[in-house]
Amino acid sequence: MIRKIIRRIFEKNGPSILPLEKHGIHREDVSSCARKVTSSLQEAGFSAFIVGGAVRDLVLGRKPKDFDVATDADPDEVRAIFKRSRIIGRRFRLVHVMCGAEVIEVSTFRRSHGLDEESEGRTDVHGRVLADNVFGNQEEDAQRRDFTVNALFYDPSTEEIWDYHDGFSDLKASRIRMIGDPETRYREDPVRMLRAVRFAAKLGMKLDRKTERPIATMGDLLQHVPAARLFEEMLKLLLSGHSVECILELRKAGLHHGLLPMLDVILEQPMGERFVMAALKNTDERIAEEKPVSPAFLFASLLWHEVLTYWKAAEEKGERPIPALYESMDHVLDIQQEKLAIPRRYTATMKEIWGLQPRFAQRSGRRPFQLMEHPRFRAAYDFLILRVASGEVEAETGVWWEIFQNASSEEREAMLVQDEAPKRRRRRRRPRAA
Repeated sequence: MIRKIIRRIFEKNGPSILPLEKHGIHREDVSSCARKVTSSLQEAGFSAFIVGGAVRDLVLGRKPKDFDVATDADPDEVRAIFKRSRIIGRRFRLVHVMCGAEVIEVSTFRRSHGLDEESEGRTDVHGRVLADNVFGNQEEDAQRRDFTVNALFYDPSTEEIWDYHDGFSDLKASRIRMIGDPETRYREDPVRMLRAVRFAAKLGMKLDRKTERPIATMGDLLQHVPAARLFEEMLKLLLSGHSVECILELRKAGLHHGLLPMLDVILEQPMGERFVMAALKNTDERIAEEKPVSPAFLFASLLWHEVLTYWKAAEEKGERPIPALYESMDHVLDIQQEKLAIPRRYTATMKEIWGLQPRFAQRSGRRPFQLMEHPRFRAAYDFLILRVASGEVEAETGVWWEIFQNASSEEREAMLVQDEAPKRRRRRRRPRAA
């Protein structure tokens, strides 16, 4: 109590220090590796706290996926303390400390560009921060974070939470609130609008009015964010375990126009919306069950109905079905790459999944057996089932392939459909002249 009073008198912007009785987080709730990192740094004379999402999740009674540590030690000093560690990053160096299979990310306190005396020229014409890599103190580090619920510092040694921006109260009120002026912070980093939507959906919280209000008119700023950064944030959103809620909130906020340019079109088509929502729901369920998920499959699902639209249009112009499909794939991906830099390792898989779809209509001869031997068969089959669920493909097709996969060799032979297409005559090779 005395400590709090002293801080309020002498440190106007000092933190509220919450004891164990207030927040209920025991040091045992933190991983042994994270505790080891903070205690080793403190024994070496540095400050060290568990920060960010881990503290937020612990307050909410959730199990954190990982633990991050913030300290006043610089990366070289951190590296010198831990033998099993490495410095990563160029723009802003971080240290990864390894304990067995667990990795703890350690960052040095840094300040916002606005607190840097040489910050002029570090933003673009839209206000987006281009450089934010200056070391600072703990208070400055709390100030530069985006939302109050992510600016909590937990010290396992004392079991105290240091709260600079009343984030603990916001968590208890189920409120996402921006630190500082929301409009300014969105201009500094437009991706914060996406993060606001993701956190609200993931945590089941509401956006503070001041935090939410500017989003409707500032979505265009996402056009100036590097495509690779947008892809990274979009992937986090889709793999949050709450992608259905996130997409609905994106549409409500009008932000989907700046991410997946075609998503608004898809969601206005009844069949397209059923397909996308089925895919997102399936992903959320797999994450809840701790099953692996495929980003390539997910993006293939999001963009399929645009591929389908161009494919049908090309066929109506007289183009052959398979060449028309592949032209449609390339067309849709080219448009998308301008906004969202989907890595080639994903687009290659997406095209395989799409390209296998016409082959499910072929149920004669050796073609079904050859399809089952394809490395992407399982993903393509799961994709087919989504098409069936949305009403795009007849249920009978999905049932046939489900039975065919589990049937014996004899049963599979009996299931084959008679090929009524005329057989192509083979041309006889003329014998070579002696």
